[in-house]
Amino acid sequence: MHWLIDAFNSHWVLPGGQSLLVREVVGNIFGLASAFGGMRRKIWAWPVGIVGNLLLLTVFLGSILNPDHELPNLLGQAGRQIMFITVAIYGWVRWRQAKNDGGQVTPRWASNRTRVGLVLTLALGTIALTPLFRALGSWDPVWADAWTFVGSLLATYGMAKGWTEFWLIWIAVDIVGVPLLFSSGYYATGLMYVFYGGFTAVGFFVWMRAQKGAKPRIDQVMPDPRVSPAREDSRVG
Repeated sequence: MHWLIDAFNSHWVLPGGQSLLVREVVGNIFGLASAFGGMRRKIWAWPVGIVGNLLLLTVFLGSILNPDHELPNLLGQAGRQIMFITVAIYGWVRWRQAKNDGGQVTPRWASNRTRVGLVLTLALGTIALTPLFRALGSWDPVWADAWTFVGSLLATYGMAKGWTEFWLIWIAVDIVGVPLLFSSGYYATGLMYVFYGGFTAVGFFVWMRAQKGAKPRIDQVMPDPRVSPAREDSRVG
């Protein structure tokens, strides 16, 4: 087992004296595979993502788990891995239920009310968590760490719900997260975010096409004759 521990803590030395932690690279490979599976609406995307989250959790808590770790703690990035695991379990169960019902999760647009809620949650959540992350010693700019945490939570939840907009939330996370990761020395994750930014744009259009080609849903509950169709539609989502 000693060789496994050595591999877990080993580094790849880059030109210019920089180095990459091997488990950071491996964790991001699992994350990318999970994103690919998510784009194709495959259930295996969730457990694969959980493995990557566990690996990256140990990376972003590096100096807590290993005093010789040179890179700073990113508490938002570490917290998002725990959050990913929690939401991934929910998504895994939800997608399995959809498969048991005879198909995949059907992509759909979130309602306008839900979209407003997502934007407000992203903004207010970032404002609320920034002082907490600063007090805990997160890397500057702390608001960027809080932004990536809240945005990742919303994007993962949106994926579990089948909202096509979740890809756009990921793009917003990448725009802020890439500079933060490079400035703090997490180059493997930063490069993954760069690639993932383009990947999420592709995923957005793939889900749009899947949404247009989806079969109409069949309601299993008789409508309430006391509620008009317009009022009923307004309550959906």
